[in-house]
Amino acid sequence: MDKALERFIIPVVQTISATFGKNCEVVLHDLSGPQNSIVAIENGHVTGRQVGGPITDFALASWRHGGFGKEKRDRIVNYKTKTKDGRILKSSSVFIKDRENKIIGCLCINYDLTGHLMLGKIADDFCNLTELNEEKEETFVTDVAEILSNIIDRAMQEINKPLSLMQKEDNLRVTEIVDEKGGFMIKGSIDLLAHKLNVSRYTIYNYLDEIKIKKRVNQ
Repeated sequence: MDKALERFIIPVVQTISATFGKNCEVVLHDLSGPQNSIVAIENGHVTGRQVGGPITDFALASWRHGGFGKEKRDRIVNYKTKTKDGRILKSSSVFIKDRENKIIGCLCINYDLTGHLMLGKIADDFCNLTELNEEKEETFVTDVAEILSNIIDRAMQEINKPLSLMQKEDNLRVTEIVDEKGGFMIKGSIDLLAHKLNVSRYTIYNYLDEIKIKKRVNQ
């Protein structure tokens, strides 16, 4: 992301956070480096993240597909997320694009609703949330390796077979799912997937080539 644009957006991050208080985490991601994309964060205690942390799995997959949802929207608002310790967050995210309409960053707001939800019906209107389906869960982590591991583990869970019984077709499907989720946009993904599937990194490259051929034939 252009440094001038970054300097312009950071005061917006600070203003939103100051307006809504300590329960409101605001994060600016520079997507030129997804492994440590967080360049500004206010109230990072909400999710336990800090500057230098990685992009989330949900944002990564949405970026991989050019936008949020089937409509490839630039933003998604008021969706439900959870922290590792089970607190409910009200989240909104918007992609930042350059003049060529290329996604270069992401501005995210995560508001901890725990206190509001305890008030019950008084907070009903404010806490109106849009549920993400299971395949679009968002995980807040401090280590990009955890994102990769989560993406790969979920892909393997979809196959629903022990590793010892998985065939080439199963491995291909796992690789395809990881690709769809944007996993290969992160450094080290080839080696980690090879380790998880107990194959060589060159086998993963071959799988990716087969997937590309399959996509061209189906177009």
